[in-house]
Amino acid sequence: MARFLRPLLRGTTYTRLVHLWVPMLVVGLWLFVDPSTPWVPALVLIPVGLIPSVRRGEGVQARLLLTPSEEDSGISETPSATWRDRWRTVLWLEARMILGVAGSFATVWLPLIAFGLGQLATGPAPGGIPVLGTARPHWAYALLIPLPLIAFYGAVVGFGELVTVLARRLLGLSAAERLAALEERTEQLLERTRIARELHDSIGHALTVAVVQAGAARAAGNAQFTERALAAIEETGRSALEDLERVLGVLRESRQPASGRPTLADADRLLESARASGAQVDAEVAGPLETVPGPVSREGYRILQEALTNVLRHAGAVPVRVRVTVADGVLALEIRNALTAAIPGPGRGSGLRGIRERAALLGGSARTGPDEGDWHVHAELPVR
Repeated sequence: MARFLRPLLRGTTYTRLVHLWVPMLVVGLWLFVDPSTPWVPALVLIPVGLIPSVRRGEGVQARLLLTPSEEDSGISETPSATWRDRWRTVLWLEARMILGVAGSFATVWLPLIAFGLGQLATGPAPGGIPVLGTARPHWAYALLIPLPLIAFYGAVVGFGELVTVLARRLLGLSAAERLAALEERTEQLLERTRIARELHDSIGHALTVAVVQAGAARAAGNAQFTERALAAIEETGRSALEDLERVLGVLRESRQPASGRPTLADADRLLESARASGAQVDAEVAGPLETVPGPVSREGYRILQEALTNVLRHAGAVPVRVRVTVADGVLALEIRNALTAAIPGPGRGSGLRGIRERAALLGGSARTGPDEGDWHVHAELPVR
């Protein structure tokens, strides 16, 4: 019983009822003007439905009244882009008017019939209710009162469900709109993945440098070296905070331009940070680095950052050779360092996987693993 009555406790049931009554206002107004031509409102809806913006208005109204609690109702809120959408809007307007008239009559007359049955059971015959005709009062009519009330309940819930189903079918997203929504969702997922990588690479690099510097300072027991280590930790932490602000800026404002993120033009900061941690970095840059497009340069910076972070994390203060080359439409990044006892496997860790994913996202490739006695990271990114 409680499940049967549950729709009466939902606000959606009553907003759908309001949606059904709205067309009746137009029909009722016209019948007041000219009751001899009740078909005129349905005829007028044909050219009205062909107006592109009408579909948007109907979609907004349907989402607010028919599916107010659903985040993704499948109902479009955009103007008609094709003739198919326009004719679907016309069909929706006609169907909505028919359902509105039927639903309005049902939700108005059924309670009146129940009231009339109550009058027949307790007193004189009611007037103005054609369904009851010339029935004479009798107590047995009280047994019939639940029938119109049950029918009223079914009309309220049933007509509401039916108009919602029709709205999803006739005002639903077209194929082009579904494709656009899918592309937008894909862009959102890619953006979330990119933000996760930004945090992993930037904060991971800063923490690795800080840990290496702090450990080296404690082991050295030298005041000057400790002062240099603290300065390096401070600088690395400041850079990490700047990167964190950029990433949080993306979360706060999805349309913020990506130009604020670091590029390979800022690679000196990475190299100096690695040198301050004790690594002997031999860096070489060849080719017109300024011609590299922004997205490629930014991803190249992150690949270099992750590679240097892995060196400090797994190998410590060892000689590192860094080569950045721009030639023949390709940005090549090569980072080599001496192997240690702990060799990460080619598929372990999100850092190495992130390097390969960044390269693949731009149509390039990346290889990581042992090579001729060194740990080798090699990435190639197309710049055209």
